[in-house]
Amino acid sequence: MNKASFFRRKSFSADFRYFWKKFFSLKNLFPFILLILILSAPLSAQEVKKIDYTSDRTLRDEERYPGAIILSKVDNQVHFIHQGIEVWCDQAIHYDQENFFKAYGNVRMQQGDTVRMSSDYAEYNGTTQFAFASGDVLMQRPQTTLQTDSLFFDRIKQQAYYRSGGTVRDTASVLTSDIGRYYMEQDKYSFVSNVVVNNPEYVINSEQLDFYSETGHAYLYGPSTIEGETSTVYCERGFYDTRGDTGYFVKNSRIDYDNRTVEGDSLYFNRNKSFASATNNIKVTDTINQSLVTGHYAEVFRDKDSVFITKKAVAASLQEKDSVFIHSDTLMITGKADERIIRGFYDVRLYKGNMSGKSDSVHVNEKTGLTKLINLNKGPVTSIDKRRSPVLWSGNSQMTGDTIHLLSNPETEQLDSIRVFNNAFLIQKDSIEGYNQVKGMYLTGLFKDNEIYQVDINKNTETLYYSRTEDDELIGINKTLSSSIKILMDDREITDIYYYTNVDGTLTPEEDFPPNARELTGFNWRGDERILSKEGLFKGEPAPELTKIEGIPLPEEEEEFFDEREEDDLLLNEKSRLKPEDLQNKKSDSVKAEIQKRLPEEIEKKKDSLQKERN
Repeated sequence: MNKASFFRRKSFSADFRYFWKKFFSLKNLFPFILLILILSAPLSAQEVKKIDYTSDRTLRDEERYPGAIILSKVDNQVHFIHQGIEVWCDQAIHYDQENFFKAYGNVRMQQGDTVRMSSDYAEYNGTTQFAFASGDVLMQRPQTTLQTDSLFFDRIKQQAYYRSGGTVRDTASVLTSDIGRYYMEQDKYSFVSNVVVNNPEYVINSEQLDFYSETGHAYLYGPSTIEGETSTVYCERGFYDTRGDTGYFVKNSRIDYDNRTVEGDSLYFNRNKSFASATNNIKVTDTINQSLVTGHYAEVFRDKDSVFITKKAVAASLQEKDSVFIHSDTLMITGKADERIIRGFYDVRLYKGNMSGKSDSVHVNEKTGLTKLINLNKGPVTSIDKRRSPVLWSGNSQMTGDTIHLLSNPETEQLDSIRVFNNAFLIQKDSIEGYNQVKGMYLTGLFKDNEIYQVDINKNTETLYYSRTEDDELIGINKTLSSSIKILMDDREITDIYYYTNVDGTLTPEEDFPPNARELTGFNWRGDERILSKEGLFKGEPAPELTKIEGIPLPEEEEEFFDEREEDDLLLNEKSRLKPEDLQNKKSDSVKAEIQKRLPEEIEKKKDSLQKERN
């Protein structure tokens, strides 16, 4: 090699290395790779794997089944394999060029280790990876089995679908519906139309229900009921754990027990513990005792016949066509229907058409008709204690004491008597000015037609009374001490006062009676607190802070099971038993099982003919 040739070769090699380096720099390499991917993508998309098969016997009948291979079982079933799915059957018509087959008799289909299906008949398109099965279809998953008349299976979407009625069984329940869709990746069933869940403990009816088979969780949409032996739940959106027997319900939710109904914006339900709780805008109705409890948080224990309610809690019961309302921070209702006890704690307020009252706590025994207004504070008396001590108002009269008992007739529900224990004090506004006052240790009042007509006060009694003529002219102010007093009343006004034993009293002209002596010791007129209506039960109280309800969202709007396709782009095959309109989205299915109608007979004839030729 001469020197010039050597340098020319060396120069070419350097130039080539320089070109290679420049062309395949990062800047130029990326579009080159992208171009290769774009050009190769259609080739990959067009690659369709052919269906493999094995068969004991293979026949052809171009006259009857042009382009098809007739496969049949002798000792072993016909076996198809295609991209992770295997199919076994007794006979099959396989259109090899079209990558499509029909399977007949004892059809079994398996995808991996998690999906197994059996049927009388099936079709499969290897190009679209779409299958159809009919006739005693049974699909099995680790947690559930699905039975239906006909089933569509889209392997690309990994979804199965029926619309001719189906039954799903899991470890706890049996679910039926007109329409069902199974999402394999989520292990979720979506049931629509006439959905029924049968469990040994209850029955669910719903218009739409989503069921997750791994957890047993069910989501209810639309008018739905869960009916058990001792309760019925109604909701229009809810969640239920079919294995744990607990639920959460929103939107017009309600729980009906034998003698009680619970309503609220949000309900929680535990069947195993016979427990329910309700949040916001609650109503608990006692259908036997004609009573209603409202509030914004409640707990119901069915086995204990008890209700706990708070946040603007009110108990209302009907008495003689007149409702009695009890309001307190917390209410507890316990006992059977004929032995019901109502307890109220902290700032109790009562209202009835002709009477109202307040106390620290209240105890109502509906069986005996006894209502106790109680002051829980046992310490020294202060001005604050006075305002929290029990008080009753009727007309212009006010009655106070450490404890007040109201007794009514349980049968007639009319007031019978009232008793005040310790520090009894009766005040009545005078018709013109001042206050008539009576005090003593104990007080007993008698009622007729729900109106008090007689009051007896015993031990260390005192009175201060404005004495007037029939024309309401003031005669004077009478202040008297005695051992006991009897007061007669008419239309809630004092008409007569009788003093007994150790009477010491004086009638003094008004002008001679000092203004600062016109109130007995312990006088505490609380007329500004008097409750005049049901709304007055909440006077001075801040509005309760309601809990934010964590709702249940509507189900996500899924794409339709059947995609829109061009006329020449068939989901199955033109030789399918199904028509193109059968593979469209609609509310019900006309596809019925017509297994082995004529084709199996023709296959058997073909097999017999072949056997004779061989013999």
